[in-house]
Amino acid sequence: MDLCDKLLIGHSQAILTVKRLIRQVANSDLNVLIHGETGVGKELVAQALHLLSERKDKPLVKVNCAAIPGELLESELFGYEKGAFTGAETRKIGKFELAHKGTILLDEIGDMPLFLQAKMLQVLQDLHFSRLGGKSDVNVDCWVLAATNQELEQHIRAGLFREDLYYRLNIIRIFVPPLRERPEDIEPLIDYFTGQYVKKTGKV
Repeated sequence: MDLCDKLLIGHSQAILTVKRLIRQVANSDLNVLIHGETGVGKELVAQALHLLSERKDKPLVKVNCAAIPGELLESELFGYEKGAFTGAETRKIGKFELAHKGTILLDEIGDMPLFLQAKMLQVLQDLHFSRLGGKSDVNVDCWVLAATNQELEQHIRAGLFREDLYYRLNIIRIFVPPLRERPEDIEPLIDYFTGQYVKKTGKV
């Protein structure tokens, strides 16, 4: 059992396909879009991709784009210089810099506001950006993974998501199906969580 099998429990054809894709692209550095409903394990897929890659000894930095308001998300991703705005008393390093030589997971990418999508596209193209209030470029080398539970194609038609950013992120697409579509994975999942409970509590 390799690391991928340990993180993604199950032996259905659907989950075997997910594992095969992970192993195929783990060292490609191609942007990956992980798609699936809430709770299917998209973050585990990202973790497996990172840990199977040559970047495994560097950080895996996660950013939840839905949990941070748009005006704060920009500074969270790209950082800011001292004095960039009221309250910016020191320089802050953003998530992209923290992920240098490692991997960044942009979770719930469908909730990223349009104004920030334009800057994200530029970063993906040029691999550099300026911190808020900064004058010089910051060069980064990180593998970009994105995850969503939304149909981004519908967002594009509605004018809520940039088509060019979508195609930049969606070079490799990994779909994680819900458990109701792979019932053969229920028993191994029960066995796994039972084993975890026994290890934690010492009770059988």
